[in-house]
This record gives sequence, structure tokens and C-alpha cells, in this order.
Amino acid sequence: MEVKVVWHEGLRFVGLGPSGHAVLMDGAKEVGGEDSGPRPTELLLIALGGCTGMDVVSILQKMRTPPRRFWVEIQAERAPEHPKSVRKVHLLYVAEGVPEENLRKAAQLSQERYCSVAHSLSAELSFSVRALP
Repeated sequence: MEVKVVWHEGLRFVGLGPSGHAVLMDGAKEVGGEDSGPRPTELLLIALGGCTGMDVVSILQKMRTPPRRFWVEIQAERAPEHPKSVRKVHLLYVAEGVPEENLRKAAQLSQERYCSVAHSLSAELSFSVRALP
């Protein structure tokens, strides 16, 4: 896989991957950016949520229990000093209309086997599930 990240001005960068979709990133105004896009670390966590979320929905569909609604809430703890790396991440998988045991199994399979983003991180990962009626 190859991606390209191009600087535009200030702290604004645009990333482009093999899918052909561009992603804008920018810094906060207090550090010289224009606040016109998400920060790179936000995108890292969003990528994690997207990766594992796609896994979980796919697994639940294969279990014949597709969710009516689904989302992943992510809490991250960063180191206080530079490089302020992400140290701990907790993912809460929330699904409506899915048996809790199926949701738990799908989340576990994603974390342990399928999610390439999760397996690319050195942070300590944990998860919980919430099945809504």
C-alpha cells in the first residue's frame, strides 16, 4: 500500500491513498494551523473505529444478526510528554437489535484476529459492549 501526504499551507496537509479519496488534516489555531480539518491522532482513532466497526458489522451480518444501529465510542489516553503517543484505548461497541453474546464475539474476533489498524498500534487496547433492544 502506498499513500501520499501533501503539504498545502500552514499546517494543512491532504492525504491521498490508493482508493483515490482525499483526507484533509490541519492543526489547531494555537499551534499555527487554521483548524480546517481533524488532527492526525484523531484520524488514527477514527481509522481504528472504522476498521473494527467494519469487521463487527460484517461478522454480525454473517451471524444473521445485523444491527439496526451500530457505533463505536473510543476513549484514548495519551502520554503527557512529547511525542504524546496514544498509550491506552478503550472501545465501546454499541449495537441495537443484536444479542449481546453475538456483539461480544464479533468485537473479540475483530480485536484478536481481523482489525489491521488495531494490530498496528502499540497502545494497550480494551473493549466493552452494549447491546440495546
